Amino acid sequence: MNITLLIKLFEENRCEEKAVPMGSYMKNKFPFLGIKTPERRILLKEFFNETGMLKQEFKPDFVEALWEMEEREYQSAALDYIGKFTKKLDKSHFDLIEKLIVSKSWWDTVDMLASHAAGAIAEKHPEVIKERIDGWASSNNMWLRRTAILFQLKYKDRTDEELLYRYILLNNESREFFIQKAIGWALREYSKTNPASVKEFIDSNPLAKLSIREGSKYLV
Repeated sequence: MNITLLIKLFEENRCEEKAVPMGSYMKNKFPFLGIKTPERRILLKEFFNETGMLKQEFKPDFVEALWEMEEREYQSAALDYIGKFTKKLDKSHFDLIEKLIVSKSWWDTVDMLASHAAGAIAEKHPEVIKERIDGWASSNNMWLRRTAILFQLKYKDRTDEELLYRYILLNNESREFFIQKAIGWALREYSKTNPASVKEFIDSNPLAKLSIREGSKYLV
């Protein structure tokens, strides 16, 4: 694991002029180097080619080291790295994913971890739903609740409808924007697979206006 090389590549491409608006877009929650996504991925490709890391086993320590870095591009790089190994993630990585969800939390990290990492592990190891995700759905941590609502986002016809609706109803009275938005997003995605079911659910349950508006986008 040669994180020093990645730091060198990123620092050589630091741009304060770009960093300011990037930070503003993220509500100034995190500092930025000023490296936009396309450029970051080019630099990461160079890093992966030089280190051969993508040909090695998944390295949680590398992810955690990136997560501890100050600038947001390092967390984004960690997500890019995780994305390369989504199919190889297993139950042993679930503690890491939860740690990342609740650390330096914002939509840009949590949504990928929910719909790709947690979702991929739960599909391979469905026992983690009862063991862990059920608890997330009513957690005091808003980002864990958002993850529980969104982890099936890519499941399409493999979606456990009863589970999705149960998690939504556990959170439908929340005034949190990110929870209301997650509910609408999850319903909107599932409506592509089962529009009749989603329409009936929206019509039959009290939901926030934002959730209804988002969830109904593809409904006639």
